[in-house]
Formats: sequence, structure tokens, C-alpha cells
Amino acid sequence: MAIWCVCFCGMRWRTIGQLTGIPFGTLYTLFARWTRLGLWRRLLDRLCRMWRMACGDTAEPSTVVIDSRTCPSAPSCFARGVDGGKKIRGVKVSIAVEKYGLPLAIDAMPANVHDTNGIVPVLRQLAGRGFQGPAIGDLGYRGERLAKAAKALGITVRPVVRGRDGVFIPTEIAWVVERSFSWISRYRRLNTIVERTKEHLVAFVEIAFISILSRRLKRLTPQEVST
Repeated sequence: MAIWCVCFCGMRWRTIGQLTGIPFGTLYTLFARWTRLGLWRRLLDRLCRMWRMACGDTAEPSTVVIDSRTCPSAPSCFARGVDGGKKIRGVKVSIAVEKYGLPLAIDAMPANVHDTNGIVPVLRQLAGRGFQGPAIGDLGYRGERLAKAAKALGITVRPVVRGRDGVFIPTEIAWVVERSFSWISRYRRLNTIVERTKEHLVAFVEIAFISILSRRLKRLTPQEVST
């Protein structure tokens, strides 16, 4: 609960330690240890599979949607770059989601990294979990270099038009990633990035989605969850 408060409310570790009576050093050490052990990723993967099965779908998706979001970062953050298009100095978070908006792969980098370069680690994560299929993205993911890198991983990047004259146009399932970013924008820790390591930022993104999925699954009956 304390770690969730840090993510959702944006509290400092020292503050949440004072409120809970647990030494903030203990809380941070546990968070760092669980992150290093990959606990958040494994828990999120399990919840994603449970949700897909409850929806009558297969455990693994056949299509994903890729996109990135630029967030401002504090001077103490692990990386700070300037996104020339959005005029934001901070960090870029790239994700790949399936049709329900649940993340399969997450990565973070300085905001000045181009989308075609920043998405490659995400594609590697997808390939590492056995995904072989199309990855739908906006026109920022065009380019022969990215296409070759994706093809080497067994993935086809398919850019689609998602807007015209500054107006967003829903295309196929490409819009679901925008909805995913809107979900996690409610978590204050992810609005201005202060993490000193990339792994901790990715962990907080995973914790946000774990929170979202936990509330969804809680509303289902045991029979629906077990199917």
C-alpha cells in the first residue's frame, strides 16, 4: 500500500515513511529489491493473462500497438533530453500494448531519442517473450532501418495515419495505446519523472498498470477469473 501511495499520490519516500510509521529506507530498499528481482513485471504479466482469459481471449496477443509519451523530468532524474517536437525536457516512455491496452513491453530513454531508435528495446522485449506479429504505430515509426531491425526480430512494424491537420483519428486498434497513456497519467509519480534509474521508472509504470488491472479483476466473479 505504501509503494502504491508513492506511485499514485507522488509522495516522497520520506513522507510516506512518516505517515505509515515504517522507516522510509526500509520501504525504498524493498521497492528496489523487488524491482531488481523482476517482481512487478512477473505480477503484471500474470494479471494481463488473467484479464485476457476472462475476456474469452487467448493468453498471448497476435497484434500490438506501439507508441511513446514524453514526460518532464527533474534535474536529479537518470536522463534529461529535449523533445524538439513537444518542447519538453525530460524522459520518453515507450510501450507496446495489446488490444485491451495492457502493456507487454516498457522502456524509457532521454526525450531527445527518436521514436524509431527508442522503440527497438521494446521490440526486443516482445521478441524475448515469443511475440511474432505486426506492431501498429503512427507515422513516426516509418523508416527502412527500423523495418530491418524489427524484421530481424520476427516483427513487422506497420505505420498508420492516426491524425490529420492536428485532429486525432481512431484507426484500427491504434487508439488503445493513447487510452493506456491516459490511464497512467492519473498516477502523479509518472507526470514529472524523478527516478534516478530507468529500472525504477519502468517499475512505477508497471505498478500503475497492476493497480488498474487489480481493480478490474476484483469486479469479476471467481468463475470469470478462472476461465
